[in-house]
Amino acid sequence: MLACVKATGKKALLTELASKAASLFNLDERRLFDRLLERERLGSTGIGGGIAIPHGRMAALPKPVGLFARLGHPVDFDSIDERPVDTVFLLLAPEGAGADHLKALARVSRLLRDRALVEKLRATESADALYALLVETVPAQSAA
Repeated sequence: MLACVKATGKKALLTELASKAASLFNLDERRLFDRLLERERLGSTGIGGGIAIPHGRMAALPKPVGLFARLGHPVDFDSIDERPVDTVFLLLAPEGAGADHLKALARVSRLLRDRALVEKLRATESADALYALLVETVPAQSAA
């Protein structure tokens, strides 16, 4: 959970996310960055509304993991609506995750389509409060 990431652009943001995720999940930072960049070359993971969900697969992971980040200032991310991004959820899955990776991606996407939740996330200053918002929302989303 990153509360106020400072990045000057898409590549700098992916570098910051790869660095943080590598240290949190014991991954090779360069390999992770390269995977994220490869995925972005296929098409931007900027889904619109100021939100991006960069994602990739890493052999070293035992299960899907995520990292939420709120940016201090929006950055251009080549999003489908051409709006800059200020809300990011990095999703990583094991190489062979297949359907689990897609299910996790769909779940994050559904969660971040909730405009009220996204506005709360944008207004929150602390990482702990961001975490609480996301964790409290997930059970409600699961029950639906």
